[in-house]
Amino acid sequence: MEVFHLLWSLCSKALLIALFLLVVALLVYCLYIKYIHLKYDHIPGPTRDSFLMGHSATLKRIMKNDELVHDKVIEWSETYGSVYRLNVLHYVFVCVTCPEATKEILLSPKYPKDKFVYRRLFNLFGQRFFGNGLVTVQDHAVWYKQRRIMDPAFSSLYLRGLIGTFNERAERLMDKLSDAADNNTEAKMLHLVNCVTLDVIAKVAFGMDLDLLTNSSPFPKAIETCLSAMGYYIRDFTFEYNPMNRRFVREAREACRLLRTTGDQVLQERRTAMQNGDDVPNDILTQIIKTADAEESMTEEDKEFMLDNFVTFFIAGQETTANQLAFCIMELTRHPEVLEKARKEVDDAIGMKQNLSYEDIGKLTYLRQVLKETLRLYSTLPGISREIQEDMVIDGVHIPGGVSCMLNSYAVGRMERFFKDPLKFDPDRFHPDAPKPYYCYYPFALGPRSCLGQNFAQMEAKVVMAMLLQRFEITLVPGQTFDIEDTGTLRPKSGVVCTIKHRKNKD
Repeated sequence: MEVFHLLWSLCSKALLIALFLLVVALLVYCLYIKYIHLKYDHIPGPTRDSFLMGHSATLKRIMKNDELVHDKVIEWSETYGSVYRLNVLHYVFVCVTCPEATKEILLSPKYPKDKFVYRRLFNLFGQRFFGNGLVTVQDHAVWYKQRRIMDPAFSSLYLRGLIGTFNERAERLMDKLSDAADNNTEAKMLHLVNCVTLDVIAKVAFGMDLDLLTNSSPFPKAIETCLSAMGYYIRDFTFEYNPMNRRFVREAREACRLLRTTGDQVLQERRTAMQNGDDVPNDILTQIIKTADAEESMTEEDKEFMLDNFVTFFIAGQETTANQLAFCIMELTRHPEVLEKARKEVDDAIGMKQNLSYEDIGKLTYLRQVLKETLRLYSTLPGISREIQEDMVIDGVHIPGGVSCMLNSYAVGRMERFFKDPLKFDPDRFHPDAPKPYYCYYPFALGPRSCLGQNFAQMEAKVVMAMLLQRFEITLVPGQTFDIEDTGTLRPKSGVVCTIKHRKNKD
């Protein structure tokens, strides 16, 4: 009995000590948060929801109400100016809509990718996701090595050789739309262009023939799940630990594993084929492996980077382009004068040609303007974050170093400060003779860390849109919303459901 009392006494003391240390730790943490507040509270910003959690309740409420955080960014910027502050726990995020600061931050290597955001993208609920791929890697030397490996696969000469695949996959979409026209059935354009862009990146980059317009595949659902999970994972610290979300978290981990397992298999098979001297497609994957093998040393971590980049390109190479195409179709159906002008250009430039050449798409100047204007209004990947490591002044506001800086291309693209009548869809903003937007248009980012695949994406978008305008009349099904859905990237919530008719008169 005495032993029991002794053990109970020791356990009680240990528990009290643990509780005391926990209280002390909490007090120290609260003091640290107070210090952070004192350091950064001279920067204007909305009132915090709470001392500890900062503005997280507001952000969670926006997501719960199925609203856009990016619209709130515009509202806050108009209220508090081109520099304002948000708090979450001990983290401070400085949101910037100042073009001069955007130029400085994005064009200079002094401002690395933000640890808070990009470390969160390394894993997805504990499962390796983008890892240290080209988009997420923070170390400049590691990024430079990866970029040097990737560059040849996206050279202008190589991209010219991809036009045949763009034509072939776009033609499959035209066949699908022709069936819809013949059978008088509605076409869910967002789904269809998602299938096409995923087909293209799978074929062109990795030699995978998915043919998603005909065959079922787990990849579209896996990508959608990963992107949705990414949005929650970055913005809501507590999402993973809420019992109500366990099923979704499990599905997200499984989706991530599917993508990485597939990537590993594709990489291993291609490398083995190349080592055996077999014929292999001259695609982006082959180019990446050849260039990587030319390195003086190829470590296991370098191979893991290649797998990270498989996931990165598999997702980024299709999702944003598909969303851009869907938004573009939606806006053209809402603006018949723009649609007719784009169609006339296509008719004049390519006529009845079935296969477009690189030179053909180079003639489509107005269509390029239409696609650019689409990205101004609907920057499909709107958020960019960098780390301000040293003190700087932005628009008269002193920013102490050691803070995250958030830049939002969606927000600046919709602000009257930078674009007259910003909600009007006007492709002439991007006419060759029009003044260029001064560092307030950056849907592919800017500077050395800008999107490597932007020329690839815009070539693909031009081919699809040119064929679509050449052959079909498209009308939105009445009753759809024009709302935007935030699933990590931005997409049309309605799915852009259309009725399709063959063009009768192309003169």
